[in-house]
Amino acid sequence: MRKVLAVDDDNDILDIIKIILEDEGYEVATLSNGRNIIDCLSNIRPDLILLDVMLSGMDGREICRAIKANAAFKLIPVIMISASHNLQNYNILPGPPNGFIPKPFDINNLVHVVNGHFAA
Repeated sequence: MRKVLAVDDDNDILDIIKIILEDEGYEVATLSNGRNIIDCLSNIRPDLILLDVMLSGMDGREICRAIKANAAFKLIPVIMISASHNLQNYNILPGPPNGFIPKPFDINNLVHVVNGHFAA
């Protein structure tokens, strides 16, 4: 079973993502903040990360940079989620995110994007 880690400071959004993706057959772990995410990645070992750009007091882009700079986790796809639609073309170096989902997100688009990363 594929494992997805969803990181968002809005628990309602985490609940929705969890319900939708579990219905699609994924195992879903959630985090309500980005603190200690590297330690969490070691424990959870996700196959894909859904990461909000604006977390309470933290920048999801910085978290994405940290993940992509870490040799143990740099190959895990990171999909950024944000209400700021202009972030779609935001280039994050080293290692840009592997995709973008705008908020409010369409359920079908969320499923399509996640499934697309496992289709290959």
